[in-house]
Amino acid sequence: MKKTLLLFLIALSFGFTKPKKQYLTRNGEVIFFSYASAENIKAKNNQALSLLDVKEEKVAVNILMRAFEFEKSLMQEHFNDSYIESDIYPRATFEGTILNFNPELRGKRTRYIKGAFTLRGITNTIKIKADIDYDGYQYIITGETSIDVKDYKIKIPQILSSKIAKTVKITFNFKYDSYEK
Repeated sequence: MKKTLLLFLIALSFGFTKPKKQYLTRNGEVIFFSYASAENIKAKNNQALSLLDVKEEKVAVNILMRAFEFEKSLMQEHFNDSYIESDIYPRATFEGTILNFNPELRGKRTRYIKGAFTLRGITNTIKIKADIDYDGYQYIITGETSIDVKDYKIKIPQILSSKIAKTVKITFNFKYDSYEK
């Protein structure tokens, strides 16, 4: 009887473990895509740093701009030197709040994250639709959003302006592990 009770209490504790306060990823994936009539522009970054604070229902992301990798080195050079000006603006950041979030719910659910996205020193409020999955140990947040290049004063040469999309699609995938300060 005591053995059965002990096993039941252990199983019960595993089933109802509360999430830790903070979760971290150092290798979050961010991909951007822009349609261009001559050639599509796509880059991937696997070095995004993100902190998820489930108690405060907040998420922060820090993206090193030079960590984006392109299929063609010339595209990467133009991205860093001409469009994003990575020497002047080395990072993009996002700080937001997860709306209607219950950190104890397991499984996958869709939520909105509203916050401030800063790129090239310009901050705008955006709202992102994201899927949040929690298995009792790890959170995974995936989603996508779009930004308008004009909102961040990204200069596109006149000769290319008709060939490059005015909107850039951004997708992300963050796998968070427990983190204690």
